[in-house]
Amino acid sequence: MPLTLLIYYLLPWRTVRNRFLLLMSLIFYAWGEPLYVLLMMACICGNWAFGLLAGRWRGEKRGMLLLAAMLVFDLGLLAVFKYAGFAVSTVNSLLGLALPVPRVVLPIGISFFIFQGISYVIDVWRGEAEQRRNVLDVGLYIAFFPQLIAGPIVRYNTIAAEISGRRETWDDFVSGIELFIIGLGKKVLLANNFAIAADKIFDTGGYESISIGAAWVGAAAYTLQIYFDFGGYSDMAVGLGRMFGFHFLPNFNYPYIARSVTDFWRRWHMSLSQWFRDYVYIPLGGNRRGTARMLLNLLAVWLLTGLWHGANWTFVLWGLYYFVFLVAEKLTGLAKVLPRLPLISNLLVLVIVMIGWVLFRAPDVDAAFAYIGAMFGVFGNPPVDETFFFQTSENAVHFLIAAVACVPVLPALGRRLAAVGIVPGQGVGGRVLGMARDVLLLLILLLALASLAKGSYNPFIYFNF
Repeated sequence: MPLTLLIYYLLPWRTVRNRFLLLMSLIFYAWGEPLYVLLMMACICGNWAFGLLAGRWRGEKRGMLLLAAMLVFDLGLLAVFKYAGFAVSTVNSLLGLALPVPRVVLPIGISFFIFQGISYVIDVWRGEAEQRRNVLDVGLYIAFFPQLIAGPIVRYNTIAAEISGRRETWDDFVSGIELFIIGLGKKVLLANNFAIAADKIFDTGGYESISIGAAWVGAAAYTLQIYFDFGGYSDMAVGLGRMFGFHFLPNFNYPYIARSVTDFWRRWHMSLSQWFRDYVYIPLGGNRRGTARMLLNLLAVWLLTGLWHGANWTFVLWGLYYFVFLVAEKLTGLAKVLPRLPLISNLLVLVIVMIGWVLFRAPDVDAAFAYIGAMFGVFGNPPVDETFFFQTSENAVHFLIAAVACVPVLPALGRRLAAVGIVPGQGVGGRVLGMARDVLLLLILLLALASLAKGSYNPFIYFNF
């Protein structure tokens, strides 16, 4: 990355810089996926060709046939490489057959770059952005390395103008560094430590014998792990994008302070929620064709959301789980009532989300239900045990820091200071505040680098999807 940044800023013209970024992005992907980089290049070329035709046939009936062909191409790639084994296993199980199950290695980030390819063609067909004549421009949009392997999903119309017309600024570069350090700290200093605690509890099996307290600690650890893992990666991706002059939209907005399930999904993985809203829910009719059609559209969206995350029945169940709660909120009006009940609604939504993450984390449906049963003591589980006391004492500081990081305390403090005239870099108070912020960022960076240097446990959850 340092070499890429150095060379990028030494190059003279926008076109040359773009070609260099594409080259480094392909090298970056090929470093981990030497064979599947060809698959990604096929996705780039295919969607570039579809985009040319979409721009030419915009508003015509044959444009709909083009979109259908594009979806067959993109979703076909996704089906073969992500769902073939799951589909054959399911058929074997339902029909008692013994068909050979394909053993296809999942290409890193395929769900992300396939969805961006679809976004490109549809945005061009809708007239929301112009098609790219040069395949290399489409390649940069789909393959750009900061968000290539774990998102956020970048809509084409969001950055279409920046591909050839962006202007890099020192302010963007500095804010990009700050975001990158914050994301790195979330990932390495928080998510990785919660991963150790979650894995030790989830991977023991025998959930009938663990204590209720230990089961809740494991669920809480995974709830925080997945947020700081994915949220941290998203911050790093957005920060890297800014260093090169791109402005990706934020992917998270303090989701664990949500007061309804509807509000949670406005705050969690926002790029995915907005993608399904704009490319699936609204085109299917949204809520404009009556209640029954709205429910059917929501069912389609949440089945697809579950399947997007993985080829396993636990993900399908996880999608249906949220479908039930979202429908309940819509039909009963709870989505409007719950926000008026602070703390109670926060706690209720947090419990719902934690149970949902158990479905997400468990290896299979039976294990998920067994773990949830342990959380509520249905097996006569003891209230606490040694695992509970060890994990709570071992991670007490991490839980405390995470609790603060999950709520917008620092933004609120920044607004209060700005209201009384203390702005970083302006005046004596602002300079002191800016120095304190920079020292804190430097400390986070050094601690994160030290943790990485000693080879600590470092899983990336969303690499699996």
